[in-house]
Amino acid sequence: MSKSPNLSSIGSILLTVGLLVGGWFWFFVMNPSKEDVANQSPATGSAEPELDGQNTAFENAPVPPAAKVRIDGATSMVTINKNLKTAFEQKFPGTRVIAQSRGSGQGLKALQAGEIDLAAVSRSLTPQEKATGLGSVTVSVDPIAVVVGINSLAPNNLTAEQVREIFNGSISLWGQVSSKVGQIRIINRPATSGTRQVFQDLVLKGSPFGTTPNFITLPRDATTPLLQALGTDGIGYATYSQVAAQSTVRVLSVDGRSPSAPLYPYPRSLLYVYKTPPSPTVKAFLGYAVSPEGKQAIKSD
Repeated sequence: MSKSPNLSSIGSILLTVGLLVGGWFWFFVMNPSKEDVANQSPATGSAEPELDGQNTAFENAPVPPAAKVRIDGATSMVTINKNLKTAFEQKFPGTRVIAQSRGSGQGLKALQAGEIDLAAVSRSLTPQEKATGLGSVTVSVDPIAVVVGINSLAPNNLTAEQVREIFNGSISLWGQVSSKVGQIRIINRPATSGTRQVFQDLVLKGSPFGTTPNFITLPRDATTPLLQALGTDGIGYATYSQVAAQSTVRVLSVDGRSPSAPLYPYPRSLLYVYKTPPSPTVKAFLGYAVSPEGKQAIKSD
């Protein structure tokens, strides 16, 4: 005759199994890995924007003697180019960084023609551009701000839908979005502008800008003339870091969020584009740009 199982033994077994299962669930499901924690933004708890998976390919690349780096492209990267030029030339005496800012489109054309080493671009590469043998490294993430003059008729906040309708021409009067009276002048960037292309994708979802007489397209892609043209009735857009500290303009919130806030609707990446395979000089400069020291230089005032 078999003996009945000891109830205390069964209880011990069940307790042990429960502890093992609970420990497994906590360790593998609830407990974040160190990598996950490292990728969290201290301010928002959300993941930081992924810069570029290729960045590691440029780490610790040696700098050729008397290296010269030629850059042209986005006006939104003027400060980045300047800061990296200063820091790179100081760290590696004898090197030279020559930077122009004629717009993303012009930079890409010059790169393809072999006139420069790096194109500074304020939008992602298209599949067609990648197919021609271009590679890219993202060096910064900087949102696009909607800007008006300091004494503008505009309210301090617009909805994303209002912004869309202003820039597609559906809304043409300030009285349609505020208590002020007057026509809205849209100060737009030229078609070669990378900032314009990203703004069009984000705001208009690829649809065209309006074509009514209140749209003014600047002859060249430059932020200073755009800000000067705003007056009391104009509206435009610019890289946030270029206008955040300006005293002559107001940066509008969109859906109640400023460009520095989480979930702001118009994020944008800034990148350097190169021909593959990159030259030793290009690899060295990009390696510095994505290094901790280079990232700090980019943020310097």
